[in-house]
Amino acid sequence: MGSLKPTVPTRRGPAVVLLSGGMDSATVLALARSRGHPIITLSVQYGQRHARELRSARALARHFGAVERLEVTVPLGPLAPSALTRPGTRLPQDRATDRMARGGIPSTYVPARNTILLSLALAVAETRRAEAIYLGVNAVDYSGYPDCRPEFLRAFARLAKVATARGTEEGLSPSIEAPLLKCTKTEIVLWGERLHVPWALTWSCYAGGRRPCGRCDSCRLREKGFREARVNDPLREDRR
Repeated sequence: MGSLKPTVPTRRGPAVVLLSGGMDSATVLALARSRGHPIITLSVQYGQRHARELRSARALARHFGAVERLEVTVPLGPLAPSALTRPGTRLPQDRATDRMARGGIPSTYVPARNTILLSLALAVAETRRAEAIYLGVNAVDYSGYPDCRPEFLRAFARLAKVATARGTEEGLSPSIEAPLLKCTKTEIVLWGERLHVPWALTWSCYAGGRRPCGRCDSCRLREKGFREARVNDPLREDRR
């Protein structure tokens, strides 16, 4: 199993958590809280067709007692067209999960999205003097996005040291924490269970409907994780 390490809470500095409302970011939120950070959540409406996830993000932030809940709008659709920002575009459907990583970068890739989201989180972290930024990117069971890879996170961590006043004047910059990076979806479900993540509050589906479609890549990966972990997914029950 992956190397996530929930700890006995201690007094620590604030952490900014990029919270989409999905199962990965919910698990990261629970982990950051378990490590004793006062939590600042940042959620972004970027024109995603599955903006339903933001409702989940708000509920999760409340559930885990975030000291500050931020939500901003950055309309990426006109700048970075994607199947996720163009509702009429066909989503990849019914793909075998082992094919996703081999099939190249899918149409659901939003150019520069994670760079932009991390930059926003970095601005929040600097103004709140946060010691860490947490995000739920994953490089094992993922859909081939280039900004979910270790080399991207290492590059951004280097950028954070030279792109801020705190970094250049005080030698301080928030650490970039991606604790799920090397976890499978199955491991994420198991860690979420240990951390008491309320799965019913999360949302993964890309399709943007009232219920999960069960066919998009995100739904398929979620289903795989819960099935292999032998944990019931309450959203799967809702789909019936």
